Amino acid sequence: MQPITHAGLVFRSFRSTDAANFARAARESVDTVGRWMSWCNSSFSELDALAWFSQCRSGKRRQTAYEVGIFSASTGELLGGAGLNAIQRHNLLCNLGYWVKQSAQRQGIASRTVQALVPYAFDTLGMQRVEIVVAVGNTPSEAVARKAGAEFEGVARNRIQLHGKAVPASIFSLVP
Repeated sequence: MQPITHAGLVFRSFRSTDAANFARAARESVDTVGRWMSWCNSSFSELDALAWFSQCRSGKRRQTAYEVGIFSASTGELLGGAGLNAIQRHNLLCNLGYWVKQSAQRQGIASRTVQALVPYAFDTLGMQRVEIVVAVGNTPSEAVARKAGAEFEGVARNRIQLHGKAVPASIFSLVP
């Protein structure tokens, strides 16, 4: 995946030099991102970030996931991460996930991320459906999905694992 520039943001693959900033972003975001993403915890380290980057490269090679960092186009600051993942080529569908570090939240970054990555999913990857799966109660992420025009399709029981427990999730979809 080549870098994508959109509305003041750059979306690109993670580099090993991003590990320290990624780990700091995770640790600063435990109270917000950590509520909804189990990996985001106070002990998240550079080694954890490097292990994640390795998984990202593997997913890209297998064409099952395209995970990227979200960076400021003007400063290069790491603002969060996003991914088109759980790619099902035979069904032409994928999941879109996103997170924004706590100090950069409420600035429209997640919405601009959806605006940038959904066209890539449709036009470049050839997907016919993009799902945004949100743990019930994660109202900021639900608001991003709704703002993007994603249709709410319902709540799926035990849809995702969160902090070691199966929890229900709202399913939103975008189609071309």
